[in-house]
Amino acid sequence: MIEKIFPPGAPAPKGPYTPAVRAGDFIFLAGQVPPEPGDIKHETRQVLSNLKLVLEGAGASLADVAKVGVYLLDGADFAGMNEVYTEFFGDLKPARTTIVCTFMSKIRIEVDCIAWKPK
Repeated sequence: MIEKIFPPGAPAPKGPYTPAVRAGDFIFLAGQVPPEPGDIKHETRQVLSNLKLVLEGAGASLADVAKVGVYLLDGADFAGMNEVYTEFFGDLKPARTTIVCTFMSKIRIEVDCIAWKPK
């Protein structure tokens, strides 16, 4: 059974998607984007804070994250993103893919993840 999760306090979707979906023991989070502009460190901090909120609303935490996808507009932002990413994930070190891509708007970073949290 697929359970759609709309955590209280988490940013409301601005499109036709669900913030998080539980499928068995896995929780899939939609990509999070920064709500306000700033440098890459500021935007990464916003995105990962929102990711953490959605995880908590789904009954999980950053410690339950198995896979992270990071999408950057500019590869030159990698070091700044990685510095803040380390503040959040530290020794947890989930598997991660980082992709440089073009977005359809002025988004500089988007992050999604998959967590494993048995019910």
